[in-house]
Amino acid sequence: MRIKVSSEELAKQELSAPHLKQAIDAIREEGYIILENIVPHEYLDCLNERMTQDSYKIIDSNSERWEGRRTIGHLQQGAPPFVPYIFPDVVANPIVEHVSITLLGEGAFNGFYNGNTNTPGSTQQSLHMDTGHLWPNLNPSHPAASVVVNIPMIDVTEERGAIELWPGTHLVGDVALDEVAEEVRRKVRPPVRGITEKGDILMRDMRLWHRGTPNLSCKHRHMIALVHYAGWLHRGQPIRYVKGCEEEFQNSRVDPHAVFLDEPHDYLFDYRSPNS
Repeated sequence: MRIKVSSEELAKQELSAPHLKQAIDAIREEGYIILENIVPHEYLDCLNERMTQDSYKIIDSNSERWEGRRTIGHLQQGAPPFVPYIFPDVVANPIVEHVSITLLGEGAFNGFYNGNTNTPGSTQQSLHMDTGHLWPNLNPSHPAASVVVNIPMIDVTEERGAIELWPGTHLVGDVALDEVAEEVRRKVRPPVRGITEKGDILMRDMRLWHRGTPNLSCKHRHMIALVHYAGWLHRGQPIRYVKGCEEEFQNSRVDPHAVFLDEPHDYLFDYRSPNS
């Protein structure tokens, strides 16, 4: 499902009551929602240029980040955690946070700031979830406890490797995700592609079945990912940013769970997983 966010909602920095209900219902029932054109394009252009340069650093390093730990052509790659690459509409988007706080409750926190780059010539990932169920073997499963916020830098078409999403599978808690389960589910409800335009944000339940698809274009597709967690879940190490960007989080309703360092760390290779 998609929601066309109005100029009035952008000005108020929150969704209208009908749109908020649509967004919450979509995540609860379908497992995802696309919020249209809520990130200024100039911010995305700035990030896209720098992240493309960083992609080549990862590839040229011949590190495991490139060579075998992940499916070919799908890089674990985050955005620079320092000015001038930190923007409130990316790290603490008010429309996104309005949805997250309503869905997860007050006290929700962000436990992840990294991303995925789908490079030209990539292959298809295996179908997977980003996290398991808190209470396995329930069907339908429990309500959302965490949501992924995906922010692509450019228009994402099928040719550019738009993510494959399996609606409703976040509630399927009593099966092992394997080839048999995939084929059974395909007959019940086939997958869709998460096609987005520049400025759109995709929010999805962290348990939703999905996979990266081949990028048949000549452009890198960068996609920042944040993960918002219910406040009662375990908090791991704080997310590391560099001093100078604290004010970009000033109005955040979702706790950024951040620490601000004196010097930049090696953000491309010194990577921490969510809640590590």
